[in-house]
Amino acid sequence: MTEQGGFDLGGLLKQAQEMQEQMAAAQEAQADQVVEGTAGGGMVKVEMTGAGEFRSIRIDPKAVDPGDVEMLEDLVLAALRDAAAQVMELQQESMGGFDVPDLGELGGLLDGS
Repeated sequence: MTEQGGFDLGGLLKQAQEMQEQMAAAQEAQADQVVEGTAGGGMVKVEMTGAGEFRSIRIDPKAVDPGDVEMLEDLVLAALRDAAAQVMELQQESMGGFDVPDLGELGGLLDGS
C-alpha cells in the first residue's frame, strides 16, 4: 500500500516486524551460549550465560591462601569481569548482523532534512 508521495508505510512496518523477529531470535540464541571467564592462569573460572546469569565458579585449591584472601578476591573479580566482557562481545556480535531497511523519504524526516 503506497501512501501519498510514494511512501510505503505497510512495507516499512513489515520490515520493522522482520527486524524485530531477527533481533528476538539473535537474543535467544545469544542467551543460550555459555562463556567462561578466567583469572590467575585458569585458577579461577566463572561460567556465565549470554543472558548475564552466572552458572558456576571453580577455584583451584592452589589459589586458596588463608594468609592472602585479598588475592583470591581479586582473582574472582577478574574472572567475573572477563566473563562479563565476553558476554558483551556476544551481544555486540548478535546485534551486528541486522540489515537496516532503506527508509527512503522517511530517512530525511528522521535526520531533520
